[in-house]
Amino acid sequence: MAEPQIRRRRDGDMKACIEALATVHEADRYPAQWPAGPGRWLTPDGMLDAWVAVAGPDVLGHVGLTRTGLSTAAQAGLPPDELVSVTRLFATATARRRGVARALLAAVTAAAAEGRRLVLEVEDGSGAAVALYERAGWRRVGSRSGNWTTADGRTALMHTYLAPAGGARWRGP
Repeated sequence: MAEPQIRRRRDGDMKACIEALATVHEADRYPAQWPAGPGRWLTPDGMLDAWVAVAGPDVLGHVGLTRTGLSTAAQAGLPPDELVSVTRLFATATARRRGVARALLAAVTAAAAEGRRLVLEVEDGSGAAVALYERAGWRRVGSRSGNWTTADGRTALMHTYLAPAGGARWRGP
């Protein structure tokens, strides 16, 4: 398999992004419920920017940035206008252990500069994702019950993570 490249998501990537997401859903139940409109799910309200990991025509992973909601901002202890949220981060099973998720997180961080601080939410059952964020220096700043049920029937427990201080600040596209 070719070495993955990280680049901004293009309109023409959506079909391959949905196909990649389908493999992640099948393997990991992420998202827990398959969305009625997966393209809309990958482009939520408040989307600011998105990146993909590609190898040739194949999308191996995805990450986006969105405006931060009030509950996430409250967990982070900062006003929403001082934050931007990392969202829809995934790597396909075939891309794992190749640093794809780490590279996507680094792309978000590289897009960061003076401006708003990066924050994200992750479900408690996502151990590999939690380990990735903590290895990258992100700090858990809060937890709350989610408003959805996980694939195994539990009420989701969401953890809020804040990017390292002085590091990840988003400057915009």
